[in-house]
Amino acid sequence: MKRALISVSDKEGIVEFSKELENLGFEILSTGGTFKLLKEQGVKAIEVSEFTNSPELFEGRLKTLHPKIHGGILYKRDNLKHQEEAKKYSINNIDLVCVNLYPFRETTLKTDNFDEIIENIDIGGPTMIRSAAKNYKNVLIVCDVKDYKNIIESIKEKKDDEIMRRSLMMKAYEHTANYDSYIANYMNERFNKGFGNYKFIIGKKVFDTKYGENPHQKGALYEFDHFFSKNFKALKGEASFNNLTDINAALNLASSFDKAPAVAIVKHANPCGFAIKENLLQSYIHALKCDSISAYGGVVAINGTLDLALAQKINEIYIEVIIAANVDKEALAVFDDKKRIKIFTQESPFLIRSFDKYDFKHINGGFVYQNSDEVDINELKNAKCMSTRKANKDELKDLEIAIKIAALTKSNNVVYVKNGAMVAIGMGMTSRIDASKAAIAKAKEMKLDLKDCVLASEAFFPFRDSIDEAHKIGVKAIVEPGGSIRDDEVIKAANEYGMALYFTGVRHFLH
Repeated sequence: MKRALISVSDKEGIVEFSKELENLGFEILSTGGTFKLLKEQGVKAIEVSEFTNSPELFEGRLKTLHPKIHGGILYKRDNLKHQEEAKKYSINNIDLVCVNLYPFRETTLKTDNFDEIIENIDIGGPTMIRSAAKNYKNVLIVCDVKDYKNIIESIKEKKDDEIMRRSLMMKAYEHTANYDSYIANYMNERFNKGFGNYKFIIGKKVFDTKYGENPHQKGALYEFDHFFSKNFKALKGEASFNNLTDINAALNLASSFDKAPAVAIVKHANPCGFAIKENLLQSYIHALKCDSISAYGGVVAINGTLDLALAQKINEIYIEVIIAANVDKEALAVFDDKKRIKIFTQESPFLIRSFDKYDFKHINGGFVYQNSDEVDINELKNAKCMSTRKANKDELKDLEIAIKIAALTKSNNVVYVKNGAMVAIGMGMTSRIDASKAAIAKAKEMKLDLKDCVLASEAFFPFRDSIDEAHKIGVKAIVEPGGSIRDDEVIKAANEYGMALYFTGVRHFLH
């Protein structure tokens, strides 16, 4: 006789699955709430305590940890010695184990009661899953509701072969590894401020990319907490590895201003255009002015709806990727004959960021790990005016835009903003003065008037030379962290030129 042990927290589809197994000749063993549900629904289940002749103990903490359970799962069916031992100790075979685990993560999200959280650490479940996975050649291990239908069909058609079983085995170990990793990370978050002796970074694959950064590299997208599954839909084309990193940069910037009609243009993960105007069409037009050359083949992020008028404007040049909060059907049709463009949406009124609490970066031999950086909502409001002159209302709005762009741009960088639009940017330079000169040179090439713009730097100006350069093109207000040993020279220069100068005290390096 074949036996299935079924004990699940997520009971979706479990009654139907159990009845199908019964029809295939399986005897059903079960525990607790699952047993009660199956009996109520007419499944002839046997309670595990009856099967083991051992009661559940300690409020259900101990029920499946028994030789008759794990022996029935673990013994090798083709091993004579195992067969003899099983017979000697009255251990009956268990051929399918269907288990999903106590909702530990869900419990942590709804309560801070540590006793309740502890009680939702599953013990028997992971043990059964690991036991069944270890003996996968003899035991089917089922831990995903989505697999029920396929498993029933495979048993019926006698296609539950070793390849299929091995696939379920790998999924089982991923399942328990993910579960244990979340517990460990939670405990370190609660008691070690998130920085324990070990850090487990767990992501679920969303899809394979055609290749990685280069054609000889393999690539894939993995997600935390179903973020992309819920908030990323392809309307046209397939996202590449590089598309995804650029989309990330563009989306982070365009979504940094709440419901404002922001448009960001990104090339190689750095912004080459940004604006917030009266509507998205005007925002795009002004964002494009900053560097229309670099925008060619770039990524456009739209904090709102891609409508017909905006689509027609974007279609005037080659943009490789559009990520919009939502997309009108008429707008999508504009790109029907453009084979290379890729369009993605979140199907939301405005763009959504994940706001991951932590950030990490691979280095050879390991990774560095940190709290994620973010420009605080009050960072500019709390900044200290170091100059005689203070910025006016419009300049303060531009300074807020500039500082947020600077925080999301590779260091060293400087960002120039005028009337709600970025008009120049220098990034990724080895010196800040070089970044300033590169930004100004590009603005002149694009025939942009920088007079009366504002300037932001993600780190302090080490010398007054950047202020001197800013004066030449008419900068009226500057925001930077401060903290240089030559801050007095920088402040003096700002006052000489009648500039407003603000120190935030917060650096935003991005390497």
